[in-house]
Amino acid sequence: MAPTSPGLQVLQRGWLSSNNILICGEAGTALIDSGYCTHAGQTLALVAAGLQGRPLDLLLNTHLHSDHCGGNAALQATYPGLHTLIPPGQAQAVRDWDATALSHIPTGQSCPRFAFDGLLQPGSERVLGGSPWQVHAAPGHDPHSVILFQPETRVLISADALWQQGFGVVFPEIEGIDAFAEVAATLDLIESLQPLQVIPGHGAPFNQLAPALATARQRLAAFVASPARHRRHAAKVLLKFKLLEWQRVCRADLLQWARASAYLCTLLPAGAGQAELEPALDDLVQDLVRSGAAALDRDWLLDR
Repeated sequence: MAPTSPGLQVLQRGWLSSNNILICGEAGTALIDSGYCTHAGQTLALVAAGLQGRPLDLLLNTHLHSDHCGGNAALQATYPGLHTLIPPGQAQAVRDWDATALSHIPTGQSCPRFAFDGLLQPGSERVLGGSPWQVHAAPGHDPHSVILFQPETRVLISADALWQQGFGVVFPEIEGIDAFAEVAATLDLIESLQPLQVIPGHGAPFNQLAPALATARQRLAAFVASPARHRRHAAKVLLKFKLLEWQRVCRADLLQWARASAYLCTLLPAGAGQAELEPALDDLVQDLVRSGAAALDRDWLLDR
């Protein structure tokens, strides 16, 4: 589905990298989200093709999970005049480069260090490609996330707050912070905006808002009814994400990674460092295999 906002290009990516949204106009060029670090070369090539010889002026991050900001450093190195904006909640963590506070170490993921020049303040407005875009707070999946809305064309860049078939893992819940109500409030906000087109952080753009909201609310209700279900889902997402990066991993390396990933250890029935971690991880692997998301070949786990 072609975007309805002038000068807007959706660079749809695989699930390891978030989608990148490129907006070009007479007033300049802007990119929203930059994908995962191992895909940085592909990100640079896609952005260069979309720019058609123009420089990239502005980089905006909806939030700072590694699959949305992992290409920042490569883009900043390639475009020296690039101005980078991030949501305000983790500005100090980026200044100090606190990879734990930024969730990169607890998730067992990677993100090269980058700098920023300004903040995407909720309640503000940014002109991108000559059109004004509203910045809205969208906590839930990430407490500091924002979404962007263009009121004239009613295009919404929803990041991981709403996909066509759900929403992203509610990461505060992993840390024992109640955040399901924030997910619900963000879905209500999106409904109030009544976008004609939604560009999600993952997956294809879509224009059927009501079914997407119904699916997301049904999923949220299931998680509220059974937080353990959300925890199991989150653990599988973290493992599948890493498997997408590796493509294949031997059992010993997988166990070593799991022991170093605080979020995964928290989510598994056994705590970090306990003898029960290995069978708990094996049970999670079997879940991925049964669902067709992975395969086992002797001592190796393979992505599918």
